[in-house]
Amino acid sequence: QVQLGESGGGLVQAGGSLRLSCAASGRTFSMNAVGWFRQAPGKEREFVAAISWGGGITYYADSVKGRSAISRDRAKNTMYLQMNSLKSEDTAVYYCAGRLGTTPPRESSGYDYWGQGTQVTVSS
Repeated sequence: QVQLGESGGGLVQAGGSLRLSCAASGRTFSMNAVGWFRQAPGKEREFVAAISWGGGITYYADSVKGRSAISRDRAKNTMYLQMNSLKSEDTAVYYCAGRLGTTPPRESSGYDYWGQGTQVTVSS
């Protein structure tokens, strides 16, 4: 089993930045990819970004591409999501997710482990 825990959420003004962290514990060596998803009130959970745990290959949703950067520190078993130029539509609960398989999909059903989520609120 793998346990994931997010941190770094909060209230930020539009145009500001935040860095989310996701700490992994347990059988972290079993994960091959990790990702970030978000869910706004009344909406479905949507893909934000993902990274292969070994090779560091990154994937982004069009909505955040160019404004966000996903990274991981394998020595610390931690993943990060740096978000810049935040917009009100970025407001959501952000979840980190871990996957046993390779090539992280954009569907939430493709992930095996989930964190509890951290709230990001962007004020306009």
